[in-house]
Amino acid sequence: MQAALYAVKSMGVWRIEVSLDVRVDVQWWLLGGGKEQELKRVRGLKGGDTYYAKLPERSSTSFDGDRRRRQATDRQHIATSPLRQVAEDRVMLEGNRRYDGLPSVEENKQSAEWFVLLAWSLPLGWAVSLRERFRGERVMDGWGLKEWRAYVLRSLAVHLAAEPQGQEEQLLGKANDMVMWTSGNIDGVNTGFEDSIVWDRLLVQVEELGELLQGRALLAGEVEALLEEASDCVKPPERGAASHDAARPHGGMDLSVGWLAAAQLGCLLGRLRLNAGLAQPAPREKPGWLRRSRAMALRCRRCGSEALSRTACATCGSAACAYCEACLAMGRSRSCALLLQGAAQPAVRGTAGGSPTEALGRWGLSAAQGVAAGAALRFLAEPPEAGSAAARFLIWAVTGAGKTEMIFPLLQSVLDAGGRVLVAAPRRDVVLELAPRLATAFPSESIVTLYGGSPDRWKRGSITLATTHQLLRFRYAFDLVVIDEIDAFPYHNDPMLDYAAKGACKPGGKYIYLSATPPSKLQREAAAGRLPHAKVPARFHGHPLPVPKPLKIPSVQRCLTQKSLPSNLVRELKISISRGAQVFLFVSRIRHIDSFLQLLRRYFSEITIEGTSSVDPDRGNKVMSFRNRDIRLLVTTTILERGVTVPKSDVFIVDADSDLFDEAALIQMAGRAGRSKDDPAGKVVFGSPQWTRCQRSAVNQIKRMNRIARKGNYLKV
Repeated sequence: MQAALYAVKSMGVWRIEVSLDVRVDVQWWLLGGGKEQELKRVRGLKGGDTYYAKLPERSSTSFDGDRRRRQATDRQHIATSPLRQVAEDRVMLEGNRRYDGLPSVEENKQSAEWFVLLAWSLPLGWAVSLRERFRGERVMDGWGLKEWRAYVLRSLAVHLAAEPQGQEEQLLGKANDMVMWTSGNIDGVNTGFEDSIVWDRLLVQVEELGELLQGRALLAGEVEALLEEASDCVKPPERGAASHDAARPHGGMDLSVGWLAAAQLGCLLGRLRLNAGLAQPAPREKPGWLRRSRAMALRCRRCGSEALSRTACATCGSAACAYCEACLAMGRSRSCALLLQGAAQPAVRGTAGGSPTEALGRWGLSAAQGVAAGAALRFLAEPPEAGSAAARFLIWAVTGAGKTEMIFPLLQSVLDAGGRVLVAAPRRDVVLELAPRLATAFPSESIVTLYGGSPDRWKRGSITLATTHQLLRFRYAFDLVVIDEIDAFPYHNDPMLDYAAKGACKPGGKYIYLSATPPSKLQREAAAGRLPHAKVPARFHGHPLPVPKPLKIPSVQRCLTQKSLPSNLVRELKISISRGAQVFLFVSRIRHIDSFLQLLRRYFSEITIEGTSSVDPDRGNKVMSFRNRDIRLLVTTTILERGVTVPKSDVFIVDADSDLFDEAALIQMAGRAGRSKDDPAGKVVFGSPQWTRCQRSAVNQIKRMNRIARKGNYLKV
């Protein structure tokens, strides 16, 4: 999209601003639209702290006579300027009455000392770039339109160089389209206009838009979809027709039509933040040498990725409009795309409601779970350090420890304080599995479930359950962010999803990480005391974790080549089948599944054996049949290494020495065994030609957790 660009001097300071509807800015700065501290008192417009800087109180300033004479010629453009249309187009600036407390024009005249309209319609990314890199100088006090035009051309030289020759006027407008005003001297525009300026309609829209966008960061198309759902697509009445506002969901005008004016006023009030989808980092964000070497590096404001792709864009007119490929599945983020961000509210602190023991009572946690949850509750109740990033806490719980149940008292503590909580999981199936459990635990709370194609996409709840990709649409929204399976694909080692998770938490909010196999970086931070954490070394049933047994066997490929299975593997499988166990058999590669499946069926024709993987469209049904014991042996990959609980299971991992099986994967696969209280021992076999470091490390960690559990008296045996 395109936007207007203007320079304004207020309280002796020059600034450059971007406008979605310049009529609003003209009123704000020049026609006494209202001081912010007064607008806060308007009925229904909520004030409160935000994390965006407010505009300073505007005051009148006398001007040097010579300077006014020098710029008198520039102001001659005003009488014939298209800005005259401002006085004729008052659709969203008119209303039925004036609210009490709204300042009069006389109270607020000469809010801005100078107002220079630099461009009527400029590619939004260019306008935002110029705004963020602008540094006001005293010499600008003496500039006329010629100097301002030269400044714009210099500032946008790099952008213009990427465009075909002769596109300057098409993209920037003509030089004589620029105008310069001073407050109280707006020839041809302010005559008779001041008496009709009533902001009530627009202010109601600002409040509605601010509430809907609070904690969100949305592209323009997403904003429109949000507003359409909020307003049920109710069209505004014709001018002069009877008002039907009382029937609207939010009581105001239909925001799905003409919402840009409300968004612009919201930005001036500090309720919203206007950005381009892609932009260069501000100069202060990088050291000088890096700024020079990567002057044109664009980063996506939604996902944080660097944008390398450019294409011609009919929306902004640029022949080289950059877009982000990393988050393309969530909608195209371009350098000219509007990214509208709602203001953040202060984070709340969780409270244990007395002692942690009292808070844990209703949840029926085990002793090990209770100790960890109590430590996390104390962490949530701690005040945040001033100026610090959101604090983190790691719950390091063995597989089958009941991590989900442990977070219930944590969620409750923040909800009781009036906060909003987010539970993020890496995959859709995990989200769908958690949703009914949260609904049962919190029947009186509004729970929103978000994943690709979710019908809850624009709903707001006290509890949000989402895949990590959905966090890209939130900014400073939640008081508590719980990230389940922080070591799992696709979250692990994905900078984009890490960026999204960090952006979703309010400044001063808290993170809780859940994992049975934390990444090595988090393990080091915990060991060094830099990451507060609690370990849950025992499963809920109080039995030790099954320790994997090494089994020296040939590789899967060799077995397939020889068309036979080693006798020791066959013997171990028969023992498991004879005792009635459900057998997970993990292989390292999808291509081995079908062939190995046929080989297994030759040896165990009396049972049903199937295979599944990430590319199997029938995976869900096969897992269900395996859980119901219709299938007794399931050949699979790491797609089932977590999130699947099957009673009375044994686990066999062949090619356990594969590079695709790291320590975390081996521990997670081993964790499928022994989860049931009726069969807590289970059996785990690591089969491979050699014993590797990853296998040794996995076994050592399992043994270490058993020792900690025994020392803490968490084991029944």
